[in-house]
Amino acid sequence: MGSKTLPERSVGQAMWRGTLCRCPHCGKGHMFRAYLKVAEECDVCGEPLNLHRADDFPPYIAIMIVGHLLVGLMLHLDMVWHVGPLTYLYTMVPLGVILPILMLPSIKGAIVGLQWANHMYGFGTGQRD
Repeated sequence: MGSKTLPERSVGQAMWRGTLCRCPHCGKGHMFRAYLKVAEECDVCGEPLNLHRADDFPPYIAIMIVGHLLVGLMLHLDMVWHVGPLTYLYTMVPLGVILPILMLPSIKGAIVGLQWANHMYGFGTGQRD
């Protein structure tokens, strides 16, 4: 019984291409057909992209990044100046909503690129490598 060795893929390059919302294989095609809907396949090279299992990981990463940024900023502002609660309400709440929404496509693209590069969930079982 011989085992099939899958070709090695660059994790960093695939994640970078995913961060740019591009196909992790060719870097030219679009990864998404809508805001967070991954395309069935790359519109340039035909690489299947719908095999991902990103699920809740991208929102978790976005919330962790934004939470650390905003808490750090709030602590800094409170140590340097006395900031009133309404200032936080008018600034930090909108930032806490807007920043994750802006980050989600790039984070999801990077996660899909990571899964593609590591041949996870069926990526790489075809003959396109």
